[in-house]
Amino acid sequence: MHALELKIPPLLLVALFALLMWFFARITPPMALAAYVNLLALCLTVTGIAVALAGVLAFRRANTTVDPRLPQQSASLVIVGIYRYSRNPMYLGFLLILTGYACYLQSWLALALLPLFVLYITRFQIKPEEHHLLQKFGPAYQAYLQQVRRWL
Repeated sequence: MHALELKIPPLLLVALFALLMWFFARITPPMALAAYVNLLALCLTVTGIAVALAGVLAFRRANTTVDPRLPQQSASLVIVGIYRYSRNPMYLGFLLILTGYACYLQSWLALALLPLFVLYITRFQIKPEEHHLLQKFGPAYQAYLQQVRRWL
């Protein structure tokens, strides 16, 4: 196991990326985007919040842990609700929120950080979680992996 796997709380990671995006937006000129970019930013952010909350609520209904740093404490495999469309709606929601923020900032460099967020979350959070869940739930989780995509 790599030292960073399952160590940084995802909400802290989102905050760190948002801070980096803000910094990069301040040191570069803004993009020349249409007047409706703030509406787009708002829609992305609201959608991101809704997607992430749908994931949290599905976990709460199943009485399982929401803390992704402790996948071994998962009490049940959640494959209903939003989890029929994405194996990681909370992370997808965070990505949508960061995308909305990048649009609001109107910064190419802020947008350029989004693939880094996806790569980091996938490598150091999602893949280790999947490993633990596969060990814990076996064939049921393997079947789920084949039916539902990681992000969307």
